[in-house]
Amino acid sequence: MIKENLFKYLSLFAALCSIIFLFGIIFSIFREGLPIFKTAGLFKFLFGTAWYPTSEPAEFGILPLIVGSIVVTIGALIVSIPLGVGSAIYLSEMARPWTREILKPFIELLAGIPSVIFGLFGMAFLSPFIMRLFHLNTGLNAFTASIILGLMVVPIISSLSEDAISAVPKSLREAAYALGANKWETIRRIILPAAKSGIISSIILGFGRAIGETMVVLMVAGGSAIIPKSIFQPVRPMTSAIAAEMGETVVGDDHYRALFGIAIVLFIIIFASNLITESVKRKIKRK
Repeated sequence: MIKENLFKYLSLFAALCSIIFLFGIIFSIFREGLPIFKTAGLFKFLFGTAWYPTSEPAEFGILPLIVGSIVVTIGALIVSIPLGVGSAIYLSEMARPWTREILKPFIELLAGIPSVIFGLFGMAFLSPFIMRLFHLNTGLNAFTASIILGLMVVPIISSLSEDAISAVPKSLREAAYALGANKWETIRRIILPAAKSGIISSIILGFGRAIGETMVVLMVAGGSAIIPKSIFQPVRPMTSAIAAEMGETVVGDDHYRALFGIAIVLFIIIFASNLITESVKRKIKRK
């Protein structure tokens, strides 16, 4: 009993600490960032097209940063969803046991590689290749960043989707085969709809991972705070702007608070994606 109570209260203490630290982070971000909405104006801050925080007068329009983040994230999902869900289907439904035991650790190994390694690979190998292939002035652009980010997100989507597919009862598969369905029809019409909740959740979590990534987009996206007219143009996502400029600001000035304002916008986007994940799960469970 003593050991059980000790473990119970230690677990409770750890949970409370996590909650306290989370609210502390949220409070500090909003405390530092909210003043910029009053100084620059909410509409001008969110929808202004000029990000010149060090000019006179300074301009704090973060729309190019938001668009850059969205473009890179959508590009990453275009790369990662087919690879992640496809690999999950193969590992769960088609691969032999020995093949699964070999391939699954390699896919999960991608999640353990530091993001700076992905960034170095993008700068040293992928960027020059993209530049030569498409005859561009630079290979550091949204397209290159999307590919690297997509590879980083694959393990998340693949692992969670495979868990969801593996959790589908065998009785559903056997019933489909008994009715004459082949393997592909069973996967498409029975297994994927049954595992839809987990697959959608993995994609939304992958979205949160991609839009919140910093090092790769800082190294590979090009760093231009412009609204891109093409995916082959350099962009500056929100995370890279915070990472690149925070060390150059004066604590308490408008530039400093504008970066915290960007953090607030990023926090709201990721928080909303998590809410959508939970909402989708509940709706699918009800159906």
